[in-house]
Amino acid sequence: MRKTHYIGFRNFLYKPSFKPSTKPRPFTSYSFVPFSPLAMLDPTILTIGGIVLGIAIIERILERLGVIDLADQFEKVMRFILPVTFYGALFYFFATFMF
Repeated sequence: MRKTHYIGFRNFLYKPSFKPSTKPRPFTSYSFVPFSPLAMLDPTILTIGGIVLGIAIIERILERLGVIDLADQFEKVMRFILPVTFYGALFYFFATFMF
């Protein structure tokens, strides 16, 4: 039979217990999102971003040269291509990201 250990009220409030109630257990913690900014330097994402940026620069150059009709056509195409490219690259990034 176990021996019961009694602690008075004052000792309970002001003094630590003689025996620890539980033993500390070591545990391993894991990060569920190991994110590194270097992961954005994927060659596929950089290539897609470079192409989109190049088309936007060509559009601005055409606008400054006075070829407004061609620049307007680029703008109409880019209005559709930019969101599709962004969400496609975002989907590709998370699909190939190693957890």
